[in-house]
Amino acid sequence: MGSILVGTASWTDKTLIASGWYPPEADTPEKRLRFYARQFPLVEVDATYYALPAEQTATSWAERTPAGFTFNVKAFSLFTQHPTPLKALPADLREAAAAGAGGKERVYLKDVDPAVADQAWDRFLAALEPLRRAGKLGAILLQFPPWFPIGRARKDYIVACAQRAAPRRVCIEFRNKTWMTPENQEETLGFLASHQLPYVCVDMPQGYPSSIPPVLAATSDLALVRMHGHSDKWDSKDIYERFGYRYSDGEISEWAPKIQDLAAGASITHVLFNNCYRNYAQVNAQALEERLRAG
Repeated sequence: MGSILVGTASWTDKTLIASGWYPPEADTPEKRLRFYARQFPLVEVDATYYALPAEQTATSWAERTPAGFTFNVKAFSLFTQHPTPLKALPADLREAAAAGAGGKERVYLKDVDPAVADQAWDRFLAALEPLRRAGKLGAILLQFPPWFPIGRARKDYIVACAQRAAPRRVCIEFRNKTWMTPENQEETLGFLASHQLPYVCVDMPQGYPSSIPPVLAATSDLALVRMHGHSDKWDSKDIYERFGYRYSDGEISEWAPKIQDLAAGASITHVLFNNCYRNYAQVNAQALEERLRAG
């Protein structure tokens, strides 16, 4: 069995800070990251979905964490064909991007001059270089939207993104159920495996248009699981209602052997709790670590 790294999808959330999970002396961003990195070997950065990161920020992350610590980084919204606020783009790219927005405040990749997207990609990847140089960049998460169904054009786009990011790794999470219907699962997983692209296994509420079943599969030497919880308000626009779910001890106990089975088919497995409300993700991640150590 390969190694298993467990972490969460946030260390800065305001409800986490208010929950008391951090000790009183961890009262600055630097101290909180240093404390977090003593508890877990892995974290996911989601802020990079909302705005292009700055190189100096990644430098500080690398400096504040120990050797061997891993950052997975969520791709900027434009790259995964989500609506992107013009104000999220660097000032010098906004005017060109606005030309395709038709007066709207948000823009989609299809509306943007390819040169703008190229520049955004270049800046995104350049900003991650401090993490890569430090050996702390894990995978770039490409989480595709509910309006991204299975199809040849979408597969080609996934491969193009992976090639664009290379030699950095990407991992692929779907939110359109057509990719993982019973009749399409083999095709989807085979496609990813043929390109050595890690499939992001998910645990999430079922019965929604964005629901993906909890299929565990390793399509490369890196396996990933993102634990989103089971909120009954998954379609809420309030992120705390969507992700405000705490896994029970019983659920953690059920997941531990499944994750061990997944890890048997990979060199390294990342498990990230994305139920980021108060200390839910941190408590659940620590419980899973304990269960995995216990065997």
